[in-house]
Amino acid sequence: MNKQSKIEIKETDNLVDKKELNLWKRGFTPQAEIWNGRMATIGIGIILIIVALISQFS
Repeated sequence: MNKQSKIEIKETDNLVDKKELNLWKRGFTPQAEIWNGRMATIGIGIILIIVALISQFS
């Protein structure tokens, strides 16, 4: 009983044009993921600045 099932993997090229990267699109799109990353980076930066200021004045 050495049956092997074949799995077919199709590669889809969901390439995004450089002009489209900064568009504000909703849903699971490359543009939304880019904006999520940007906002997370800004949030982390703000938190680090706040922590640095609090520790400096305490």
